Amino acid sequence: MPTLSETSPVTIPALFSAKGVERIAMLTAYDAPSAALLDSAGVDVLLVGDSVEMAVYGEPNTLSATMDSMVRHARAVSRSVKRALVVGDMPFLSYQTDPARAVENAGRFLAEGGCAAVKVEGGSRILPAVEAILAADIPVMGHVGLTPQSYHKLGGFKVQGREPATARQIREDAEALTAAGCFAIVLECVPAALAAEITREIAVPTIGIGAGASCDGQVLVFHDVMGLTRDLRPRFVRRYADLSTAIEEAAKGFTRDVKDGSFPTAEESFSGGKPTTLRRVY
Repeated sequence: MPTLSETSPVTIPALFSAKGVERIAMLTAYDAPSAALLDSAGVDVLLVGDSVEMAVYGEPNTLSATMDSMVRHARAVSRSVKRALVVGDMPFLSYQTDPARAVENAGRFLAEGGCAAVKVEGGSRILPAVEAILAADIPVMGHVGLTPQSYHKLGGFKVQGREPATARQIREDAEALTAAGCFAIVLECVPAALAAEITREIAVPTIGIGAGASCDGQVLVFHDVMGLTRDLRPRFVRRYADLSTAIEEAAKGFTRDVKDGSFPTAEESFSGGKPTTLRRVY
């Protein structure tokens, strides 16, 4: 029997109970319109990811994300959803340097951003921060394997866990985060067999991205799923739409109609009479 209601808000306990019962669907979201659409479509978890730096702002990695920017994106997403659980991605250096600062920053995602939880990257080395955040009653989602904030240390975005030593470390990190109290663990770009092993061993749901089909759920970047990126086609991404082509064709149509004078028509213009209240300004 499904544990995640189609209408009631998704909760941390409901996600925990979904392990082994129901697969969890998770996508990134960065703005109000797309968040509302994803929520209406039934996506269980919306991650306000620091991947916004790459997907929206064109940065080469996620390291330039700031707390102020992430909280603002989180607020836009959380105000637009009725059911999905919203998770805020804690940016680089917002939790690694000091547990007290980690708690303050995590608290901002809940108090200002409207999130229900936060996500952090890393394992044993960030346990003091994770434990401090959890002690403040702030739910935490872990993230191991390819951790994008370790971009320079890893030498780029590469599959992790192919060697016995790194596979053992990823497994131990996932176990440590689970023992600390994380409610779910993201497994990014690790061999499918390793992800399956970790999923069997830990008591909380695993959310895979490039980690095979055995995880308890899957997460992808919104722009990749919707086909908004043309020059980036990761092996683990399945495109469900080609919005880049649709948007380009719409923009061509608008430009053509402006150039030939067919837009705007009389019906799309204002005349004298009663005052008009506009719902959007530019």
